[in-house]
Amino acid sequence: MKLGFSAAEEAFRAECADWLTAQMSGEFADIRGITTLTEKAERRKEWEQHLGEHGWGCIGWPKEWGGRGASLAEQVIFAEEYARAGVPGRVNHIGIELAGPTLLALGTEDQKRRFLPDIAAGKTIFCQGFSEPNAGSDLASVRTKARLENGEWVVDGQKIWTSLAHISDWIFVVTRSEEGSKGPKGLTFLMMELDQPGIEIRPIRQINGDAEFNETFFDGARCPEDSLIGAVGDGWRVAMTLLSFERGVSTLGQQMAFRNELDAIIAAARANGAAKDPLIRQRIAKAEIGLRLMRYGALRMLSNTDHASVDGAALTYKIQWASWRRSLGELAMDVLGQAGEVTDHDGYEWPMLPNLFLYSRADTIYGGTNQIQRNLIAERGLGLPREPRGEA
Repeated sequence: MKLGFSAAEEAFRAECADWLTAQMSGEFADIRGITTLTEKAERRKEWEQHLGEHGWGCIGWPKEWGGRGASLAEQVIFAEEYARAGVPGRVNHIGIELAGPTLLALGTEDQKRRFLPDIAAGKTIFCQGFSEPNAGSDLASVRTKARLENGEWVVDGQKIWTSLAHISDWIFVVTRSEEGSKGPKGLTFLMMELDQPGIEIRPIRQINGDAEFNETFFDGARCPEDSLIGAVGDGWRVAMTLLSFERGVSTLGQQMAFRNELDAIIAAARANGAAKDPLIRQRIAKAEIGLRLMRYGALRMLSNTDHASVDGAALTYKIQWASWRRSLGELAMDVLGQAGEVTDHDGYEWPMLPNLFLYSRADTIYGGTNQIQRNLIAERGLGLPREPRGEA
């Protein structure tokens, strides 16, 4: 297991840190420290393009598609320094971490030429059309339909929890293309342009006041016949390939963001005297230990693969960090006390720690609930018998 980095990799870390720090104290100082995904969205699109112009948009991609061909260790280092510098989350994280890698793995050469350079350059923003009102963690139950008509796919149905659909250009959609099919059979994976008459996007207001998620309605929406990735009816395999990239190198960057949150809790506890409470100190210590264990686990997980997608140990990671961060949000509110229940901002805007508490309530739900993750660990990781399931 590799727990450290070479001298050359640490030199790369210094390069990343210097460049990111310069941007966050210079031209893009106005977006530094933003913790929600929708704040200053247009400005952050400019940041995506700025990253692309300087070769930092998708550093792990091959150079021919706009990347740097960076090693896994270099990708981890960049993700860590990105979070350490206080740079806000990528508004095109779906395109960079999911759509792009899926196209690299399964897309045609024409599709790669059409989409990858613009994703890397920050010019094309993707969102994900998976979940539906009656198909959340059970993705195989999707009902959104697609049919071929005069050389085009025609799509009808509804998706929900579509992150950043309102500022995106394209959406990838899992559709049911075989009439009467059930479960993972008969699904087709399509890429669709959002700016068209057959698509309506409605924002969903969240408990923290943000509106990151959306409902997305398809009413005769269209895309060309060659917009599918893989083959007709092969959508389940494509979707599973895409999801395999979800637990990749971004995990350590995510942990650096967690580090920032825990440090803010410690600072608040020292400032208001909560650090004198032995139970608070014990919970802070437990959070610190948990964060370090996650880091070592992620390094072990990533050191066992030469690729951005991982499996095996990765099955445990989501439930681990989600449960840890949900507890961290509760710790934040206990440290703040009553001061954490009021805000000086307009429009139900919250500072970092109350926002952490509110947002982290969903951590154990989205991306696969804790219950679903336990099934995955049991069935795919440990090879235990499948849980009995009813007919789809």
